[in-house]
Amino acid sequence: MTVTVEPKPTNTAAQNDPRRRRWLFPALGVAALVLTVLSAGYIDFAPTTLIDGLEDVGNLLERMLPPRVDDTGRIVSLALDTLLMAVLGTVLAAIVSVPLAFLAARNTSPHPVLYSVARAVITFCRAMPDLLFAVLFVRALGIGVLPGILALALHSIGMLGKLFADAIEETDVGPREAIRAAGAGYYREMINAVVPQVVPAWIGAFVYRIDINLRMSVVLGFVGAGGIGFALQDALRGLIYPRALGIVLVILVIIAAMELAAMALRRMLLVPSAAGPQRDRLMRIGASAVLVVAVVASFVVLELDPRSLLTWIGPSIEVFGRMVPPDFSALGADLFDAAVQTVAIGVVATAIGIVLSIPVGVLAARNATPHPAVYWVARSWILLVRAVPELILAVVFVAALGLGPVAGTCALAIGSVGFLGKLVADAIEEIDPGPLEAVASVGGGWWNRTLSAVVPQAIPSMVGSSLYLLDVNIRTSTILGIVGAGGIGFLLFESIRTLNFDVAGAIVLVIFVVVYIVERISGWIRSLLV
Repeated sequence: MTVTVEPKPTNTAAQNDPRRRRWLFPALGVAALVLTVLSAGYIDFAPTTLIDGLEDVGNLLERMLPPRVDDTGRIVSLALDTLLMAVLGTVLAAIVSVPLAFLAARNTSPHPVLYSVARAVITFCRAMPDLLFAVLFVRALGIGVLPGILALALHSIGMLGKLFADAIEETDVGPREAIRAAGAGYYREMINAVVPQVVPAWIGAFVYRIDINLRMSVVLGFVGAGGIGFALQDALRGLIYPRALGIVLVILVIIAAMELAAMALRRMLLVPSAAGPQRDRLMRIGASAVLVVAVVASFVVLELDPRSLLTWIGPSIEVFGRMVPPDFSALGADLFDAAVQTVAIGVVATAIGIVLSIPVGVLAARNATPHPAVYWVARSWILLVRAVPELILAVVFVAALGLGPVAGTCALAIGSVGFLGKLVADAIEEIDPGPLEAVASVGGGWWNRTLSAVVPQAIPSMVGSSLYLLDVNIRTSTILGIVGAGGIGFLLFESIRTLNFDVAGAIVLVIFVVVYIVERISGWIRSLLV
């Protein structure tokens, strides 16, 4: 029997009260400013640090020129490994996320206990960074692509499981009631009434997740989990900077091409074509066939035994079991300091990212940009920055500025431009055109249109996206220490390297608590803006 867990009622009138909006945004601004100043002081981040850091990075880039790609065959092979790891990890996550989503959706979960357990699994997978999973799996299974695939799959369950479940909760109850009235059981009801409604949302989430996993898979090699990151790490350790820049450019091309392909694929699969449903059906069948071929190729090219997708469980449980009970006493105050430093890095990077991203986002919106050429420059800049994983930026800033949280903050701040800039641009393109037309009709120029019609409408979305960016940056800052860019990741990497798994267990628990608390707070604030 299916139990439906009804959502809690919300006070819509209170949420839409303009008086609350008037005090809410200033209060958030003051709180954000105070928190940013305190965080910057904690990690000794001066206002001019980012500017000075860019100058040092420029000097480093001069030493990298001209870029070169040695051993082209090996680089191409590792790049292909990276792509196939991302595809296979996402497919495995989707396979697990489908049944998990039905258990985690309020309107389809068979029992409240199963609902709570499924949501807990999704939350844990989402809160733990994928690179952290990779470090642990490498220790359990050894160096290779399997730990990377499993890390990508586990972390992806956190996103896909949540999005799949949310899509199920938004389905229309009418078809389910009709099938139930015909005497069909629970499984027939789910397959015939729910699945057809959620497939488009699931396809969009799946394609988007492949895009994300490709970005992450390029840096898994830093911890020995396969992919082109192996070659990049070797070049950086050997101080062969021209080779390192050549590999980074290869990574940029791969990620940019994948993003463009993902955009085209989403449009092809989710936007009805003028040719009719027959063509849409053929396109979906063709895309499914390509995906099946890619999965089979993953096992062949990566030399994976299909049985390894099951045999990893035993060794991993043995390693993960050594993390219990966690030892909080070994690090003492250092653990608390590293946790606060991690949050401070995320806060300062997010604040800088907001300041840098909003102007870029405005210029990258079709309905707000002053000129088409400016639009394409802004969009190209966003695409370029998004194509560089934050961990690679952190490596560059560490090489230019030295070890410590300042390098990590600068890396996350630059990476935020690509992430938040796109969200801001997309939000502006969805605003009501009426106010824009009204300002233009009375002779208002670009500045007047932007300040009077664009920004006021986009502020709620900007605040919500900024809070989401804070979530992402704090998650990312937990692993920057792996390359010496500050935060709790350094302690974690060292504890695992020295086989102090009980200490690693304490660090993992602290990371989970920090990320979970930040996620809940930002989610609560976003709910006030709805």
